[in-house]
Amino acid sequence: MNHPAPERPADVVARLRATFRTGRTKPVEWRTGQLRRLRALLTENGSDLEAALHADLGKSAAEAQRTEIGFTVREIDHTLDQLADWLRPEPAPVPAHLGADATAWTQYDPLGVVLVIAPWNYPAQLLLAPVVGALAAGNAVVAKPSELAPATSAALARLLPRYLDTDAVAVVEGGVPETTALLAERFDHIFYTGNGTVGRIVMRAAAEHLTPVTLELGGKSPAFVDRDADLDTVAARLVAGKFLNAGQTCVAPDYVLTDPETAAALEPALVRAVEAQYGTDPARSTEYARIVNERHFDRLTGLLDSGRVVVGGGSDRSRKYLAPTVLADVAPDAPVMREEIFGPILPIVTVPGLDEAIDFVNDRDKPLALYVFSESDGTRERFAAETSSGGLGHGLPLAHLTVSDLPFGGVGESGMGNYHGRYSIETFSHRKAVLKKPLG
Repeated sequence: MNHPAPERPADVVARLRATFRTGRTKPVEWRTGQLRRLRALLTENGSDLEAALHADLGKSAAEAQRTEIGFTVREIDHTLDQLADWLRPEPAPVPAHLGADATAWTQYDPLGVVLVIAPWNYPAQLLLAPVVGALAAGNAVVAKPSELAPATSAALARLLPRYLDTDAVAVVEGGVPETTALLAERFDHIFYTGNGTVGRIVMRAAAEHLTPVTLELGGKSPAFVDRDADLDTVAARLVAGKFLNAGQTCVAPDYVLTDPETAAALEPALVRAVEAQYGTDPARSTEYARIVNERHFDRLTGLLDSGRVVVGGGSDRSRKYLAPTVLADVAPDAPVMREEIFGPILPIVTVPGLDEAIDFVNDRDKPLALYVFSESDGTRERFAAETSSGGLGHGLPLAHLTVSDLPFGGVGESGMGNYHGRYSIETFSHRKAVLKKPLG
């Protein structure tokens, strides 16, 4: 049986732009209808998506629901609840010289046709959460899932056309050639989640059309542990945040920064925390994910010689398994400290104290997240005032991105722009200034 050839990217964009120009996507009723259909997709096909995420990354059903499916459902629910308020025009004061009968306001206009390019580590959430914002803002959307998560890509390519308006939402699967062809087209916004190398390619392509971009990148997110912190609590929270999805999380704590005495006391606490979370043999844990492919597995195992293994270190290439691993005695210039780890390896780097820790962070690229474990208000205030990061978490890693009313995004090398909740509306809209003066 012959299958029809996939639609060319140029034809996809032209078709969606024609739909947008009719005004079809602008009414709030269309936007909320699409969001409810997307919610139905997630709730009615949860088992299919769970199976796909397990095939791609070894995620458990519980983790798939918590971090991908349920996460996106909550984002949809919050958007549906607040959208009318977010879209309401905002009055602006008018100077007296324009007369008492002049009025002014701002309103959100949809941009047009938006391209969303997703990564492989949370391949459902990081495609669909931006799509939620793009649809809520009244845009047509081209969704590009990651080819490195093929089962999830195929599931979304199959399901999205069944639920959403196919004249306004299209899925384009494929790898570098397909992405390159898409980037040659003119979009009204490009939303990319991934690494800085590809982020630069996206920006260069967007510059040809003066297309605005949002770049959700990564970086080495530090976790500072103060000497006054409860180390058992710190260890449990570090382990939960670092080894979720086998460390393949853009806001995972990338390394621990602390003084030598605290580091020595933290080591056994981390050993206990890993065992409490994953048992004595994490390879048998149903809640521990796998590395996405052999290329990343080989890259990660090549970093294991960067320090002394405190816990973990075991691996099985045939199963893409790398144990939750903590490294101590790690030099600041060790291989594991030269790039974002993006895997289940947690290095501990020691500095004499707080001043040196702040200098250590500021001497490097601005991270996507920074975590501070301290009981001292002064310490927390110094990190807030003297460092720059996409997000700042006190006492708990990862959690800030689950708060829909907080913007999620990076700064400098870790990205530009943000989204979630009303910030997605701002990202995928133009805030238009309007002034009205009667002719009478």
